[in-house]
Amino acid sequence: MLIDLLRKRRSVRRFAARPVEEEKIDILIEAMLRSPSSRSLNPWDFVVVRDKGMLARLARAKPHGASFIKNAPLAIVVAADPAKCDVWVEDCSIAAILLHLAATDLGLGSCWVQIRLREHGDGRMAQEYVADLLGLPEGMMVEAIVAIGFPAEQLPGHPRTSLLDERVSFERYGGERSGN
Repeated sequence: MLIDLLRKRRSVRRFAARPVEEEKIDILIEAMLRSPSSRSLNPWDFVVVRDKGMLARLARAKPHGASFIKNAPLAIVVAADPAKCDVWVEDCSIAAILLHLAATDLGLGSCWVQIRLREHGDGRMAQEYVADLLGLPEGMMVEAIVAIGFPAEQLPGHPRTSLLDERVSFERYGGERSGN
């Protein structure tokens, strides 16, 4: 069940030195391509990166929170053409979460690296750095990079008690659950 997958999914930043098999990469790609999209406009494009040199350069996309990409055997860059759809950010986010869930289902670990609206550190934005690095067409925007690989350690899912139940309202903001 999906809830079981959600219960065990964790962000993974430490990966075993083991490549991800082509069959698994194909499933990850299919999961992203099956992502729902507003009005079926599919504004997203994905760049699959396995080259160690390119992974090391992607790891320098921003000063904090990206360095672990260099040790991942695989990263997928989630980008879009904003001219295709006004909700490209949402469409990319949906595709990225499906990528995370598919990775978990395949026994892989993954972690989102925010690129959109983050600084690179040389006066450019991280999205410009990544777009230049990958040769994206003019106007394409990079939302995120998802690092993927076999986890170096198995971490348990977050316990139910850690969830923020107080952030759920019923009927109106602040409304409490009534007995049904």
